[in-house]
Amino acid sequence: MAAERAGGSRAVVLVSGGLDSATTLALARATGFACYALSFDYGQRHAIELQAAARVARSLGAVEHRVLSLPIGELGGSALTDENIAIPETPSEGIPVTYVPARNTVFLAIALAWAEVLAARDIFIGANAVDYSGYPDCRPEFIAAFERLSNLATRAGVEGDPFHIRAPLIEMSKAEIIRRGNELGVDYALTTSCYAPAADGRPCGACESCRIRAAGFAAAGLTDPALSL
Repeated sequence: MAAERAGGSRAVVLVSGGLDSATTLALARATGFACYALSFDYGQRHAIELQAAARVARSLGAVEHRVLSLPIGELGGSALTDENIAIPETPSEGIPVTYVPARNTVFLAIALAWAEVLAARDIFIGANAVDYSGYPDCRPEFIAAFERLSNLATRAGVEGDPFHIRAPLIEMSKAEIIRRGNELGVDYALTTSCYAPAADGRPCGACESCRIRAAGFAAAGLTDPALSL
């Protein structure tokens, strides 16, 4: 468990600006990790999330927050990076067009590199396999496989100082995530989840991410503070 390495140990935490990654950062901090937040400008159409990521990292006491340019969006293949692909407003069968090819694999690889530089051995990601969109890189099998890769492909892993890929939300419902974050003092007004926000950041309320978020707050019996701004 993460608690076994806490007490001042460093951790790299992937922070997107959404409520899942904000809750993950709060959990890592509450466990006792010194948190280094990492975000990516990858060509996402909803780049306003990077402003949210900065707010979240600052609010939750990250030691450092880095935003790296990683233009995987130039490869296309996703409604989140290609304006010629419409963001769906109704549920679809199978893996949706909002899936960004290999995104979490690439993000975790960069996080792994920074963790090795920092002598951190824990990497946190807000992946969730319950209330999510069916993305293949949000499953427990993927997290376990990447952890194995991490310890095969790094000097630290080969020398017996293994990495741990932490996905503390992986089996939680959205309502459970929101309740836990609320207990930890996460200010969800700082976060954004929308795939197609207005220029001023207001959520569209229609995309799948907005629908999942709204259902989560409703199930948690709480009001989404981002809607009152």
